[in-house]
Amino acid sequence: MKYKWLEKREGHSKIIIFFNGWGMDENVVKHLEPDEYDILMFYDYNSLETEIEISLINKYSEKYLVAWSMGVMCATLFDISYTKKIAINGTLYPIDDNFGIPQKIYDLTLKGFSKTCVKKFIENMFNGNLPNIEIIRDLENQKSELIELKKYKSNDNFKYDKILISSNDKIIPTKNQVAFWKQLPNVNSGHAPFFLYKRWRELL
Repeated sequence: MKYKWLEKREGHSKIIIFFNGWGMDENVVKHLEPDEYDILMFYDYNSLETEIEISLINKYSEKYLVAWSMGVMCATLFDISYTKKIAINGTLYPIDDNFGIPQKIYDLTLKGFSKTCVKKFIENMFNGNLPNIEIIRDLENQKSELIELKKYKSNDNFKYDKILISSNDKIIPTKNQVAFWKQLPNVNSGHAPFFLYKRWRELL
């Protein structure tokens, strides 16, 4: 698992830890203003090992988790004490016929994986309303990440404090998210809602 500081300033006591979705990089969120928060992003779940020391995170007096898509599951696998935990368009069972991406669709995506497949995925992620961004990830790296994600099992005891569900999610179907969280959609967007916001604090 890779990490990247999107914002880090001397003296900040608050941090937002962002667990990104599959195949993504910082370009999906880099437009968001950090304000008084340091922003640490985790991504690329080919491995769950990370080089960052948890002590660097624990020094902050306020720690906020923003987890999106596959990141909603992956974030549960790390022992970090948060001030508040936000899940966006994901569940603890992201590959699941009832609560996530149906198994058959996931396997077909993996079987037919290609550059065209990734392009279609991104189009579906934004429901065709593509922002002017470019996701820079190696194709084989993205494919191997898909394979590895099938092996992970969430920590079922992990509890999120705030759930955001998009009304027209074509990646992790809205109805499956509703079934898992037992909550109605509350964001009018597709799978990636970030361009509805200008600042990280709006997600908290």
